[in-house]
Amino acid sequence: MVEQLTTASSLTRLVPVHEPSAGREWWRSSVIYQIYPRSFRDLRGDGVGDLPGITAEIPALAELDIDAIWLSPFYRSPQKDAGYDVADYCSVDPLFGTLEDFDALVAEASRHNIRVIVDLVPNHCSDQHPLFRKALASPAGSPERELFIFRDGAGDHGENPPNNWQSHFGGPAWTRTTEPDGTPGQWYLHLFDTSQPDFNWDSPAVHAEFEKILRFWLDRGVGGFRVDVAHALIKKSGLPDWGGRADGSSSEGFPGSAAPMFGQPGIHDIFRSWRKILDSYDGDRVLCAEATIDPIERLSDWVRSDEMHQTFNFAYLHHPWHAPALRHVIESSLRAFDRVGAPTTWVLSNHDVVRHTSRFGLTGAGPRSGDGLGPRDEQPNLELGLARARAATLLMLALPGGVYLYQGEELGLPDHTMLPDEFRQDPTFHRTAGVRVGRDGNRVPLPWKANLPSYGFSSTGESWLPQPPIWGRYSRDIEQRNPDSTLNLYRRALDLRRELDLGNGSLAWWPEHDDDGLVAFVNEGVLVAMNMGGAPVQLPDLPLLVGSAADALEGDRLRPNRTVWMRLD
Repeated sequence: MVEQLTTASSLTRLVPVHEPSAGREWWRSSVIYQIYPRSFRDLRGDGVGDLPGITAEIPALAELDIDAIWLSPFYRSPQKDAGYDVADYCSVDPLFGTLEDFDALVAEASRHNIRVIVDLVPNHCSDQHPLFRKALASPAGSPERELFIFRDGAGDHGENPPNNWQSHFGGPAWTRTTEPDGTPGQWYLHLFDTSQPDFNWDSPAVHAEFEKILRFWLDRGVGGFRVDVAHALIKKSGLPDWGGRADGSSSEGFPGSAAPMFGQPGIHDIFRSWRKILDSYDGDRVLCAEATIDPIERLSDWVRSDEMHQTFNFAYLHHPWHAPALRHVIESSLRAFDRVGAPTTWVLSNHDVVRHTSRFGLTGAGPRSGDGLGPRDEQPNLELGLARARAATLLMLALPGGVYLYQGEELGLPDHTMLPDEFRQDPTFHRTAGVRVGRDGNRVPLPWKANLPSYGFSSTGESWLPQPPIWGRYSRDIEQRNPDSTLNLYRRALDLRRELDLGNGSLAWWPEHDDDGLVAFVNEGVLVAMNMGGAPVQLPDLPLLVGSAADALEGDRLRPNRTVWMRLD
């Protein structure tokens, strides 16, 4: 039982883990909504989402009280990896619209005080990019090939790859070229798909190319850049073999800090130069790194005052449903980022992981990062998953720092875990012959209206990936009318987050409990409590601000898989 202390005596026992930030820049407490353009809204009727579809729904996004939208790639591309294989960084792929459509989107978003952040892909491009095509047509050692990582092969005749590196998508990270006369040539590095050659960031010409790209989009009014695979730009000299995981995460005997293709010191000079470019523009433009770096203390080096503004917190994204582990990642994150005066970011879903409604409905560990759930995998308990997802979201929105939301999570969408193999498009699925099903299940087009074909996603009913039959119950029009829906929970929580300034707030653990399944803290006079255990937990008798479910409390006890915000008097 909780000792029923007065508010005053309770507060005297709070020990701050994090104090309010002295800075008030918007990105320190931002809520940024990720849009996967091909799956958001299709106005042209071809079954693929487009920029005009995003523009049309900006008012709906504004109802969530967000600060910015982040667009996954919309550049000209062969679309072998859903646009992360870029053929032209300064154009819009006709699949999504035109540059004029992009300008109209920025203007409409600005009218609602929403910034537009674009996805920058600097580690690799498409094999259809003009620079790579020129490199293939040029001889070994030429200036054209210096823009990429070409090497002679190992073995008596160069028949083996230059080293043992593996692709994130499965198989070797090297592909051998063919010379004009048909003979085998050099090998080129691709940490991802064969069609995605890695740039050589030891080349000054690559630096100049991307500085030009940054200025092109900044001149069009973007609010900043999310930098894809930001940790991989520089490779260790000599390209030594690596026996650890292909994605650079730590494993037994192979700490991530030793991975020769990730986190090399020279990367920081690149981002310092980019920060200077952004700082030369008005409007407080931002850089956010997608960097798989552990431990969290090492990741904080990426957000020093002259580098990135934010970086994704993958330790938080991958936290298990276990209260001590969650408390540890929250506290270690805040302490690490406070060390360099940067905000921590919090995220539960994105286009590369199983949506948290599905993930939290699994009894097992679930798939590895970058993999999805398919018909042959354990199927999530959607009722349990949604209850936990709502609870986890409500806790996350009360944390100080920045928050990233993935399109559709405000509807409580799960993954499409029964997607038939014939519809799968993720390179991971094809490069591993289906052993890894890939990420298509979390990229299924959104449901807008329950009673329309493709649930209102497309004006013709077309959909580039089939939607599951249960999508109707999650449609935005249905959830708008239900006061207890996940959509309305997000709206209430986001409004309160801004009203109470929780993003700029502090954090101290609430000491008045003896239950190891409870995560409870105080931020700006609000007690936030989430019960990750199996039995109800008693809380103080305080006014309820919002709960993750209508039945979150049984009297003064918090039910399992529920979260509440309560006002401290």
